[in-house]
Amino acid sequence: MNLRRVVVTGLGALTPIGNTVDEFWNGLTNGVSGAAPITRFDASKFKTQFACEVKNLDISDFLDRKEARKIDPYTQYAMVAVEEAMNDSGLNLEKIDLSRAGVIWGSGIGGLKTFQDEVTDFVNGEGVPRFNPFFIPKMIADIAAGFISIKYGFQGPNFATVSACASATNALIDAFNYIRLGKANVFISGGSEAAVTEAGVGGFNALKALSQRNDDPATASRPFDKDRDGFVLGEGAGALILEEYEHAKARGAKIYAELIGGGMTGDAYHITAPHPEGRGAANVMKFALEDAGISAEAIDYINVHGTSTPLGDLSEVKAIKKIFGDHAYKMNISSTKSMTGHLLGAAGAVEAIASILAMKNNLVPPTINHFTDDEEVDPKLNLTFNKAQEREVNIALSNTFGFGGHNCSIIFKKTKE
Repeated sequence: MNLRRVVVTGLGALTPIGNTVDEFWNGLTNGVSGAAPITRFDASKFKTQFACEVKNLDISDFLDRKEARKIDPYTQYAMVAVEEAMNDSGLNLEKIDLSRAGVIWGSGIGGLKTFQDEVTDFVNGEGVPRFNPFFIPKMIADIAAGFISIKYGFQGPNFATVSACASATNALIDAFNYIRLGKANVFISGGSEAAVTEAGVGGFNALKALSQRNDDPATASRPFDKDRDGFVLGEGAGALILEEYEHAKARGAKIYAELIGGGMTGDAYHITAPHPEGRGAANVMKFALEDAGISAEAIDYINVHGTSTPLGDLSEVKAIKKIFGDHAYKMNISSTKSMTGHLLGAAGAVEAIASILAMKNNLVPPTINHFTDDEEVDPKLNLTFNKAQEREVNIALSNTFGFGGHNCSIIFKKTKE
């Protein structure tokens, strides 16, 4: 079977270090930390009192206030990022077959704030069942995909992927497969998350997953550093327009990159901890390389999952060394979560954008906040500590792993067109 080629023709980003793709890239290359004390609520009673929040966003610039009240922040974030991506793509909705245009959108949690607020109101109201009629449609994790399709009239495949922190990459791989199998021509894909709430912070604190470096939030996310103590919770959205190559070429579209392969695996090990030897992480990179039809030596840059947790960073390094062997020392590796924090179900899309822009600009964003070497992390690996590095990047791989043992890897290639 002849598989069709899939390219990226539009990008949109809403992140803790920039509310557009250009702002996001500027923040990445300048090593800006998005972490600061929480402003969404009084966090003084929590073990972790900081996060990577979206900043300076006036949602009324994008949505009618009445409409905005009907949707959870995670859907609001999705709509903002998708609007930028669609504008960037130059797609003319009157000239494409909308029945062959779809939406696959990821979110690890969905409308957490809506769920928290409605249940709190119920309890504080002494059990009187006065739920908002928009409670369910605001909360469910598929509703962002629904809103996106309604706004743009996309009538093709439409669904959500929920695989914790791998959700957005899962969505991109699904969209990639639909297009290359000939089942659609265009997809809006990516992910969004808005979990900086009392329930989100409290829940991750209970898991002992979050950094508690309240005295210095800006340096709290420190992947691969000896003194890392957990991830920093982030929020936002990333959107990509994926398009069949000939379809894009026929309309004269700007092409950022070609998506050439993806892999998905399960650790089958633990609900929150990664396999200590990186079994699932190694397999997912292996499968992605096989799917792309390239050797390990073809990869120039890996945007790693790199959350800044003691176990996760080590298992990913072991997996990389297993799959890439000596070539592991010739690549650039970096964790942009050191700047954005962990955007959970949106992470994969935002990091895919970072990987694509690294290729476009031949510049690898850094892993900031490195102060002390960890003797368990091979010092010969180029983890791009603290400062962006210039290098030619022709092929980039991005990893995202989620609670439940969900692993996804995706590979992009620079195009000459």
